[in-house]
Amino acid sequence: MAVGRKKKSGARSGKAPRDTREHLLDHAEALFAQRGFYGVSVRDITQAAGVDVSMINYHFGSKQELIAAVFDRRAQSVNADRLEQLEEARRRFWPLPPTPEALLEAYVTPLTRRLKENNPGWRHYFALVAEVNNSPEWSSLMTQHFDPFIRQFVAAMQEALPGCSARDLHWANHFFSGAITLSLAQTGRVERLSEGQCDSTQIDELYERLLTLFSAGFRALAATSSPTAEPTPAGPQRPPRLPRATPTPAEAKPAPKKTRR
Repeated sequence: MAVGRKKKSGARSGKAPRDTREHLLDHAEALFAQRGFYGVSVRDITQAAGVDVSMINYHFGSKQELIAAVFDRRAQSVNADRLEQLEEARRRFWPLPPTPEALLEAYVTPLTRRLKENNPGWRHYFALVAEVNNSPEWSSLMTQHFDPFIRQFVAAMQEALPGCSARDLHWANHFFSGAITLSLAQTGRVERLSEGQCDSTQIDELYERLLTLFSAGFRALAATSSPTAEPTPAGPQRPPRLPRATPTPAEAKPAPKKTRR
């Protein structure tokens, strides 16, 4: 009796993962967050996932494409949520402009809500975002995945604070973005500096203080700003659509084709 040839699997032993691609993304996300891009090898990731090393090339093509896929997976849902909340805030206040507080809530709430789910994947992701946000080498990832939302956030904030220049609003967002990414990374630094008085895992406490500080900051900056653009004209019967973000070359560049072997 002939014995059939055993079908080749990406898993090394035991039961194969339900979805090898998602399994690799989970482990790559965790390792990149803990050790950085250059501190992790392709073999480290496949060993942690329990699959053959060729699976990285099969599913992603390269290590660089893998980290881009890690970013893209969660950025899509976060930014869709933030854009929806941004538009909802504008509709809620119309025909008056939205308040800075409402726009800051739309920016932050989708992040803190996910972190409160106590899902280790989101903790790893926010730690990775903090690292990438502080790296000039990986700024293209932030540009591709977050700049379109940021442009619409700044445009909405110009409605809320028409006396504030776009230049000052971009500076304010720059400071705000840095504070958010550091705070959500949960590095333990604030716990050490405060000798335990602060706890970055207390998301509601973090959220309240972050919004209190930056809503006052945006307003204070607007009070001293010299506007450089014409104010948004009043009169439409419904909130005008925010301007669509013009893709940068990095955003418009199509994703490279995967190499399958």
